[in-house]
Amino acid sequence: MTTASKTESTFHHAHHFDSAQHQYSSSKQGIWLFLCTEILMFGGLFVGYLIFHSLYPEIFHESAKTLDVTMGALNTVVLLFSSLTMALAISYTQSGKKNAATIMMAITIVCAGIFMVVKYFEYSHKFAVGTVPGKHSYVEVAGADGKTEKITKIADLSNQYFAMKEAGIAPAEIEAKLHIDEKEATELKALSQVENWQMFFGFYFVMTGIHGIHVVAGALLIFWVMIKNMRGKVGPEYYTPVEGVGLFWHVVDLVWIYLFPLLYLVG
Repeated sequence: MTTASKTESTFHHAHHFDSAQHQYSSSKQGIWLFLCTEILMFGGLFVGYLIFHSLYPEIFHESAKTLDVTMGALNTVVLLFSSLTMALAISYTQSGKKNAATIMMAITIVCAGIFMVVKYFEYSHKFAVGTVPGKHSYVEVAGADGKTEKITKIADLSNQYFAMKEAGIAPAEIEAKLHIDEKEATELKALSQVENWQMFFGFYFVMTGIHGIHVVAGALLIFWVMIKNMRGKVGPEYYTPVEGVGLFWHVVDLVWIYLFPLLYLVG
């Protein structure tokens, strides 16, 4: 941390710290302790995922095939780029380049927004096709005896797709109606024949959902330090909030680096 003389500095440490350096060191220890608890939380989810993956490999392999690797890869690139912009924001703050730091923080927030928009499209499609845990994965259809029966939505969709294809309906028309293509219909049909396939999506929504909450929280914190930077309340003499938020954001990015291959590439 850069230290300035008392006559030049406009930043003052809190009364319960011996010095600005003491405040800085304590703050760094505090944020690292908090980040350790975050890693422990996600670590528990990772351990649970690995245990169930080893017990039920077929469920995880077939389920992962239905995820959109392109969207997952796009979000990976977005978060990696946001780590760069956040690191630059910290560096610019430390060197007194207020405007450049503000721009880097704004770009990081935009990256967080792009990430969440991509997740919105992923989530909405999964609810549309029924690749979700619980009651939302089932639909009621008319049986051969005229009575309604409950089946998985993925089985119903895949059956509809191939029935319409056999009827000679153009693939483009089928896709417009059912919002799935032949490749996805084939994957859904194969998945519908796997028992307890919802287990994988339970892990998927819990892990990516908690991570998404962290992305939103991180974006809000970055916005907070960006406002402080614009108001001149952080700078070369005092940049602890920016550095602390930056560390949190890097951990959020790091967690996704593990989530992407575990969830999207396991199949």
